[in-house]
Amino acid sequence: MTTSAPTTPTTGRTYDLVHRTTYAYDHPVTTSYGRTVLTPRDLPDQQCHTSTLDIQPAPADTAAHVDYFGNRSTYFAVTDEHRRLVVTSRSTVTVAREAATVAGLPVVAWEDVAAAVRSGRGLDPAAAPDEAEWDGVVHDDVAELPTEPEGPDDPSAVATDGIGIVALREALLPSRHVALTEDVREWAAPSFTPGRGVAEILADLAHRIRTELTYRSGSTTVGTTQTQLLAQRTGVCQDFAHLMVAALRLHGLPARYASGYLETMPPPGREKLRGADASHAWVSAWVPGAGWVEVDPTNDKFIDDRYVVLGWGRDYADVPPLRGVIFTEGSGSRLTVSVDLVPAGSTPLP
Repeated sequence: MTTSAPTTPTTGRTYDLVHRTTYAYDHPVTTSYGRTVLTPRDLPDQQCHTSTLDIQPAPADTAAHVDYFGNRSTYFAVTDEHRRLVVTSRSTVTVAREAATVAGLPVVAWEDVAAAVRSGRGLDPAAAPDEAEWDGVVHDDVAELPTEPEGPDDPSAVATDGIGIVALREALLPSRHVALTEDVREWAAPSFTPGRGVAEILADLAHRIRTELTYRSGSTTVGTTQTQLLAQRTGVCQDFAHLMVAALRLHGLPARYASGYLETMPPPGREKLRGADASHAWVSAWVPGAGWVEVDPTNDKFIDDRYVVLGWGRDYADVPPLRGVIFTEGSGSRLTVSVDLVPAGSTPLP
């Protein structure tokens, strides 16, 4: 299956991306059903030129789909008996993104943002940050899935710049992997001082996660909770993203989970190992006047042109790169994942 985008940014970094997932089974599998989220998003600062998906054994059926959040996914069914399943996604994508800065983002107190989402009121993003005044509506700034209002009295007619008040309020709710607990509220409390700007809070939470918690591969599972993470103080990128999302939602600030990739650099004097990259996760939070702002708590930074966005959701459960079910009489499997994100023209995985 191949997809392509009609337009591309005129500047930026162009990457070749290969993501390969291999399952080796101890017993024959008669049928595999799967869903992938492996096609990079087309965004104002990111364009996916081409994307192909190769599945071995060849599937009997495939179907492309755009989900509720606008992410592109593919469903497949492999009906030939097999002991090995290999799913390989290949994309070429250009990213022309400048990292946000606290100084460059609108200054809006977090209490005002929380009140705006609760009430449907907002701050005027067209005003200068130090002159922002209430204009009676919620504004945000990413045109993705506009809703057609039924009439002038329809709440969807409120100017929300394409995100919509419903989407903002959905981004406040607990979800499968994001629990709104008192221990998270207690941990986050020092960052939410009265009157503090949302952008400053985003930077502070990312910095605290980077400095107070330790990244340790294999220290958690998909089911690790924020309470467990805070107790053990070690985790991986998806844990850190879930914690930051929970902290923001607990204080009334819309936040979503972002899935994608980060270009990694080898140590000085050493070549980059093929297949050594990995999927990455970070946070997308709403700042009135700037829209969804992306910040990476694992690396304590706002994202830039080294990041490729695959998709957004409430948490990891909405955007895993690959998930599915198999039919087999036995048990036991081994999973191998290899990812290459390299400058276009380099040599990625074969």
